[in-house]
Amino acid sequence: MSKENVIKEEEFSVEQKLIALYSLQQIDSQIDKIKIIRGELPLEVEDLEDEIAGLKTRIANFNEEVETLNQSILQRKEAIKESQGLIKRYEEQQLNVRNNREYDSLTKELEFQTLEIEFSDKKIKESIYKIENQKAEIEQAENKLKERQLDLKSKQDELKDIVAETEKEELRMIEKSKDNEKFIEERLLSAYKRIRKNARNGLAVVQIERDACGGCFNKIPPQHQLDIRVHKKVIVCDYCGRILVDNEVADIVTEKLKE
Repeated sequence: MSKENVIKEEEFSVEQKLIALYSLQQIDSQIDKIKIIRGELPLEVEDLEDEIAGLKTRIANFNEEVETLNQSILQRKEAIKESQGLIKRYEEQQLNVRNNREYDSLTKELEFQTLEIEFSDKKIKESIYKIENQKAEIEQAENKLKERQLDLKSKQDELKDIVAETEKEELRMIEKSKDNEKFIEERLLSAYKRIRKNARNGLAVVQIERDACGGCFNKIPPQHQLDIRVHKKVIVCDYCGRILVDNEVADIVTEKLKE
């Protein structure tokens, strides 16, 4: 913090410090809300991008499997041609055998090549069936991919619009937050930031509501409530450590932020 921005603690009353702290809290809460509105969309966009990448990989894998099956069919067809050529040759050789042993040997070769053709035919049919299934999976995945790409485009456009709408307001609020910080001495500001960082909902300064802390909802003792109302010192909740303000300070800040 520059020397120009350092403001000594004694220059401001406790009430002024509480007003500055609660104002800072309200401004920072508005910034949080802007981030929440925008914060969900980038995650949705990221999820869709991941899903689209997964679908593209899946389609590529299916196409690769189809190509492998097509290559297998070509190889089987070549094997059938080879077996058919051998069958023709063995049948011609059977016409010129010299004894039964040669004839039986050729007959076994013919039977074997016939079985090879049947086996290859069976494998071709299986591959064709698998290709049909894979193509159905590809079509389904491609349809889903188109849907997700449309969803992504819609979410990206929505995010772009929200960023355009909120960016100016967010920058204005950030500037306002920095301006408010100048009215809080370093010790209090550090405490505020520490409490805010550890708080689940980002609330470091809260109003008393129905005799209870507006952060953790535990009851505030009457003496503490009196101390808070007289604005003589900064009081924190005994349970959650949040800085407490009364209705008067809250009302002043509400009116101030309307300006």
